[in-house]
Amino acid sequence: MKTTIYIDGYNLYYGALRNTAYKWLDIVQLFSGICHIQNPTCEVVAVKFFTAPVKSKLATHGELSFKSQNDYHRALQMLYPDHVDVILGYFTVTEGWFPKYQTPIDKADKIKAWRLEEKQTDVNIALQMYRDVQKGLCDQAVLVSNDSDQTPTLRSIREDFPALTVGTIIPRLQAEGKSIRPYSTELAELSHWTRGHIREEELRSAQLPALIPTQRKPILKPIYW
Repeated sequence: MKTTIYIDGYNLYYGALRNTAYKWLDIVQLFSGICHIQNPTCEVVAVKFFTAPVKSKLATHGELSFKSQNDYHRALQMLYPDHVDVILGYFTVTEGWFPKYQTPIDKADKIKAWRLEEKQTDVNIALQMYRDVQKGLCDQAVLVSNDSDQTPTLRSIREDFPALTVGTIIPRLQAEGKSIRPYSTELAELSHWTRGHIREEELRSAQLPALIPTQRKPILKPIYW
């Protein structure tokens, strides 16, 4: 079964990777393995990773954060040139007046703050999934996200292409002693199968090599992220 995997990069990061040592993640190994567990006939033909470059001036480690992210994307494409496609959106930073955090909310009590928004990722995922299915590039489309904004995407695909298998992997870290956040039931209801978590041992065993050779300088696993 020809399978394409569509990954919401920041949804994966905040759901399963943040504050862990597993950010140097081999997404092909991890998600191919999960798909194979669901269906042993699964053949992953493409992995599409949707994200946006970090804003260095707002990142914890500044330019190092930008370089680490860029090195990660290069590493994926170097190891899997025929499988991995990194599709970029962008971030906008705007200033505005927003209600101060308090309960109950007081709309009149506002503070001035910076607003960071990721742009184009949701639309890029939706269009890429629909166009790939329409072109007959896969028999199964697997979404890695916990974002209910993709509900219309899955609904449209299920209605227009009933022969296609749709899977969803919810990027929630399952680790001993840690609670697991709720997941989108809307996505699950529109999928033929759903994996509701990613286990910590799966992340640990699916890491990229610390050094990846290139024709020039090798790509090294970042110290900071």
